[in-house]
Amino acid sequence: MTVFTTQDGVLERRTPHEVLLVEPWGPNSVPVRARPGHAPDDTLPGALDVPAACPATTVTADAAGSARMVNGCLTVEAGNDGSLRFLHTATGRELLSDKRPYQASPQARSYAPLDDGTYRIEQRFEAYDGERIHGLGQQLHGCLDQKGLVIDLVQGNTVVTIPFLHSSRGYGLLWNNPAMGRVELGRDATRWVADSAHRIDYWITAGDTPARIMEAYAEATGHPPLLPEWAAGFWQSKLRYRTQDELLAVAREYKERGLPLSVMVCDFFHWTHMGDWDFDPIDWPDPAAMIKELESLGVKLAVSVWPTVDPGSRNHDPLHDSGLLVGDSHGGLLAFPWPARGRGTDYRPMTYFDATHPDARRHLWQQLSEHYHSLGVSAFWLDACEPDLPLELAVRGVYSAGPGTQVGNLYGKQVARAVAEGLNEAGDERPLSLVRSAWAGSQRYGAALWSGDIQPTFKSLAQQIRAGLNVAMSGIPWWNIDIGGFLGGDPTDQAYQELLVRWFQYGTFSPIMRLHGDRAPNHPAFSADMTGGPNEVWSYGEQAYPILTAPLRLRERLRPYLLELSEQAHRTGAPVMRPLFFDFPEDAHAWTVDDQFLLGPDILVAPVAKAGARNRTVHLPAGARWTDTATGELHEGGTTFDEPAPLERIPVFVRDGAAVTDAFTQLTA
Repeated sequence: MTVFTTQDGVLERRTPHEVLLVEPWGPNSVPVRARPGHAPDDTLPGALDVPAACPATTVTADAAGSARMVNGCLTVEAGNDGSLRFLHTATGRELLSDKRPYQASPQARSYAPLDDGTYRIEQRFEAYDGERIHGLGQQLHGCLDQKGLVIDLVQGNTVVTIPFLHSSRGYGLLWNNPAMGRVELGRDATRWVADSAHRIDYWITAGDTPARIMEAYAEATGHPPLLPEWAAGFWQSKLRYRTQDELLAVAREYKERGLPLSVMVCDFFHWTHMGDWDFDPIDWPDPAAMIKELESLGVKLAVSVWPTVDPGSRNHDPLHDSGLLVGDSHGGLLAFPWPARGRGTDYRPMTYFDATHPDARRHLWQQLSEHYHSLGVSAFWLDACEPDLPLELAVRGVYSAGPGTQVGNLYGKQVARAVAEGLNEAGDERPLSLVRSAWAGSQRYGAALWSGDIQPTFKSLAQQIRAGLNVAMSGIPWWNIDIGGFLGGDPTDQAYQELLVRWFQYGTFSPIMRLHGDRAPNHPAFSADMTGGPNEVWSYGEQAYPILTAPLRLRERLRPYLLELSEQAHRTGAPVMRPLFFDFPEDAHAWTVDDQFLLGPDILVAPVAKAGARNRTVHLPAGARWTDTATGELHEGGTTFDEPAPLERIPVFVRDGAAVTDAFTQLTA
């Protein structure tokens, strides 16, 4: 008979076919590691930080082969067959359990050997009626509750894999494995799959509230740094400002109109070659003077950084000669065609710097430091950091950390790490980078995730509301969208003006407020010279302009509140934008609302995501009273009703007695 043994507070079970380890990892939490063979494998890159002490943990094993670990409110019961159950300590209620196999079906953990010495790995858990599952990064399925869905664990433009889920049953689970695969949230089982890996590795925590679960996750994977003060305001961007004069003209006009502006964004192809990581001297002849003028206007400059490297760039050969470019399992370097300056619509194969290699990260920062940071730039837009490759190429990547199938999901996190560590070394303790991809723990590197190249439609807006809330429940507090959608939109079209207004109202209450998009008229075709049409708040007609400027000024008044939320996120991991159930878990109806959100604990926002809608249903959570910011009327919580939503505003309520009420007084004066 195979039994569990205990040593130094760790449960261990060894058989001829598997090694299984369970150990305390922070209060109320344990990681589980299992692999085929005879020894544990500690080489896999993961997201877990150094664990906090767990002085109250008790571990016991009996002669019958079973064992038990109690770590705060999480109890682990281990059967003599190697099965695991996770219980709430005080009540004994089952939170999660290994799937009890059907007759002749596989066990909860299975390993199918592959030709390269790795395994196709599966971990099966029981499914539970009524369970709601949130998190898992950013998806476009338009659901907040993801029970019943299949989520691919693969990065892509608009799709972000963060393999952490929050369960309404009172637990959080991190699949601590960056391999490509999927999680199937079925009615009869939850199944995690890694297509190529060496071991099963997951971390589970128990908590009586969503806030406690998210705090434990931050403790395990890293706390976000404080938000820089400049980032709390309004960001202006478009595809793209082509020259220094064009960008400065927009910043000057914002100031001439008396409109708040915090950040101007310098988009891609401001360089000569992909991978130069520098301003092109023709279009941007004096960036130091430009940055100085922007600073005099109270505006920060954010610059686009891509991981692609043109063979003609100044950095290609040094990176290549040092082995710091991503390899291709089919031979040579991983490459994908992208536009290049001076080649019209012809594409040129581009390589990728290997962000999983510490020397490559240092090389990138050295370039960013020399060409941007030395001039005063500390805001970086880390675009296309999935990296942006079709799946058939992504699986062929060969990284310093391992093959793309095993570690490819890490890439975006490691790009953000390069910038955060560089800024930290330069004395900046509040790094923030706009990123299009993330993984578990990206928040510790100041990742401000945005939702990628999304459609400019009301359907897309509705999807973003749910996607942002799941990002929040994935541990990333700073999330944002291209206000108005990215892929088009005509500023002269009245239907699109309505969409832009509704999106702008929603974006006012997003953790980061950023206007961006490729507006009509778009010209020329996809090339290094491409640019979109006007995308400033005055670009959308006389009717829309005053409607847009009112929330813009409100955002400026909300900046102190956002910085308070930054303090909370930094200390506790609490998301800035959050579902209603986060603060009101005792309100059963709050768990079902997926088209409203809280900005911190005190502001409730009900976006309008339907064309022509001039009212909408609002639910006010029980446990507080709420003031209508449009009328000043006080409502009891626990109520659901129709609320007017004229084009000029969306329904917004403030918790009774909250200090942030003062930011809305001008709206009701």
